[in-house]
Amino acid sequence: MTAKRAARPIRLAAALAVGLLAAACSGTEEEAYVERPVEELYNNAVNAMSTGNYRRAAKLFDEVERQHPYSVWATRALLQAAYAHYQANRYDDAIVAIDRFIQLNPSNRDVAYAYYLKALCNYEQITDVARDARMTETSLQALQEVVRRFPETPFARDARVKIDLTYDHLAGKEMEVGRFYLKRGQWLAAINRFRTVVDKYQTTGHVPEALHRLVEGYMALGLVDEARRSAAVLGHNYPGSEWYQDSFALVGTGELPKDDRPGLVSRTLNVLNPLNLF
Repeated sequence: MTAKRAARPIRLAAALAVGLLAAACSGTEEEAYVERPVEELYNNAVNAMSTGNYRRAAKLFDEVERQHPYSVWATRALLQAAYAHYQANRYDDAIVAIDRFIQLNPSNRDVAYAYYLKALCNYEQITDVARDARMTETSLQALQEVVRRFPETPFARDARVKIDLTYDHLAGKEMEVGRFYLKRGQWLAAINRFRTVVDKYQTTGHVPEALHRLVEGYMALGLVDEARRSAAVLGHNYPGSEWYQDSFALVGTGELPKDDRPGLVSRTLNVLNPLNLF
């Protein structure tokens, strides 16, 4: 009994020490809530932003809205927090803040900037053409929404430039997949990809190669007339292109089969392509 009683203070002291340690750890992870004047919070957030401490700035701007939700500062702070998250590369957090700002303030004078900032958050996440193109599609939609909603703003002008770059990225993805199919001898699949580039992304720099790859695909299938048409389009629009020289060599005199009549593959294409899309 004496030994058990002697052990109790030891266990109690150990438990107390663990409790203090846990409290200290939690204090380092999250600052204790201290209500402060809105001007102080906002100014501290601006100072953190100016020194490049964007995570700190975002936290302080969030605190402005949390502590003073009905003040005129809260609306500004919400958009500033989104920008701080964007600068810190925390794009998902930025988009959440932007969506909240737009929902609460649809008529605010800064709503055009909010849509633009959201588009930038998506645009910055576009990866190389070897990755999934879904983020690129999302970015394109967001940029197009800026142009549609606010066509006369500086944000729309910059969005149009980024739309062209986004189209180029999407076209590059189609080209990569098309080349993959071409190397594997999957001619129809390759042709569909290259046709997409020619039809949907006509302003990109990928079109000359896409036309040449169409020539390659059609020639591989024995569709000489289709190959010639693609080569003619290439020559008309890009006469000085190296791709045209390669296409001309493929469909030039002496390179073509003697029998140009549509065969089984051509008839199959007509069935699959009743609208003459290629």
